[in-house]
Amino acid sequence: MTTTNRQVTVVTTYLELPDRTAFRPSFTTAPDVAVVESHIPFPAFYRFLYRAVGETYHWTMRLDWSDERLLEYLSRPSVTLLVLYVQGTPAGYIELNAESDEPDVEVAYFGLAPMFHGRGLGKHLLSTGVQRAFDDGAGRVWVHTCTLDGPHALANYQARGFRPYKTTTEMVVLPG
Repeated sequence: MTTTNRQVTVVTTYLELPDRTAFRPSFTTAPDVAVVESHIPFPAFYRFLYRAVGETYHWTMRLDWSDERLLEYLSRPSVTLLVLYVQGTPAGYIELNAESDEPDVEVAYFGLAPMFHGRGLGKHLLSTGVQRAFDDGAGRVWVHTCTLDGPHALANYQARGFRPYKTTTEMVVLPG
């Protein structure tokens, strides 16, 4: 069987919460939902989360990182990994990076495994992560999302108070 790659136009939107006053959180009170910080860098667990959340959206950048590289990255004090659990099952994660390409804290990765979509859990997880970033001293929280991401990603960011500040467009080749 042959697969053909396809070329698509990808629009990336960069958004920011310039300060805590712009933040509009939305939390769930469901007793079977918890967000827990992963304090022990565990490359296999990280890869599980990365694939579970990002496979549908063509996330591939971190898949070729060695265990050593992942361990070094996840061990940095500037990186925070918060995992969403629903009834004890890992359902998604948000990764914060305080040493990224721009000042302050980046939401480096964020999302839910597809079977947990549509329950309002993304609002809760994003709100928990942003609150953590501000509680840890961020003056600004930023993120970028693209047209390959989930159809509700941009709306969720904007509903939490994020404002667009830059847009880029590029051609990307996706595996067929």
